[in-house]
Amino acid sequence: MNNNDEKHSNTPQIWAIGGGKGGVGKSLVTANTSICLALLGHKVAVIDLDLGGANLHTCLGVPIPEKTLSDFVTKQVDDIRELLTPTPIDNLKIISGAQDALGIANLQKAQQIEILEGLKSLDVDYIVFDLGAGTTINTLDFFINANLGILVALPEPTSIENTYRFLKSVFFRKLKSLIDNPLVDELINETMNAKLASGSPSPAQLIDQISEQDSELGEKIRNEFKNFTPQLVINQVRTPHDIEIGNSIVTVSKRYFDLDMNLAGTLDFDASVWQSVKNRKPLLMEFPQSRLVYNFEKLINNLLKNKGQ
Repeated sequence: MNNNDEKHSNTPQIWAIGGGKGGVGKSLVTANTSICLALLGHKVAVIDLDLGGANLHTCLGVPIPEKTLSDFVTKQVDDIRELLTPTPIDNLKIISGAQDALGIANLQKAQQIEILEGLKSLDVDYIVFDLGAGTTINTLDFFINANLGILVALPEPTSIENTYRFLKSVFFRKLKSLIDNPLVDELINETMNAKLASGSPSPAQLIDQISEQDSELGEKIRNEFKNFTPQLVINQVRTPHDIEIGNSIVTVSKRYFDLDMNLAGTLDFDASVWQSVKNRKPLLMEFPQSRLVYNFEKLINNLLKNKGQ
């Protein structure tokens, strides 16, 4: 890999990798995206934020770390830098998610902020989040607060449905954070609870309605979402049709949400994935000749190109 990207200084860039459905390969994408960045010479911290179900360390060939985010949240560790655990890859360290603490998966807003502020103080170029599946408040907020949000999906109906559900949840979570108007808030709740195929206005049309009531607020919302460009990764691709599914998700997201989503990459189906997990070794290091190595190189180049949009 050639390092053509200008390194960051001061505040690290945060990339959040999520998905509406479990089992789509988020940890695989997180682990190998982090490895690629590290191989390019960047200092990287990868954070397992699948709180209560953390297993990213396995994908990186690391034993369960002694200190995890649980220790930071429960004040047993004051400095988040103490949680950084080396991996077999130069420039790459991991902070593991909570293992045992009850209630850790339900962080309070103040705890979220404390984690984010602590992470931003790390002496790294990139921080990569491995988020839990679904649409919990924690997952949505960490996704929204990232510099780049990356969604992983499979070319299957259930995964596609859950990807739209995740986008809808992120859209309204972000929208409600910008609103302090009871009348507009009621309009948002009506649209948020409507079904995708109902006659209610789409989220894109909702912003038009808000603009009619309050042009200044409408402009503020449009400017916020102009800089919100989720990146899509389609995993386990077997046919050209699977790639077209990714393009279709991008098209529908633009029409329905008015979001400029980008199909950042596709990952071929490869049986070596389960073998690398079984061996507890990173895929890119265990199977360097895999087609997925080329897929990830292309994906990283696209993500680095799109991170400033």
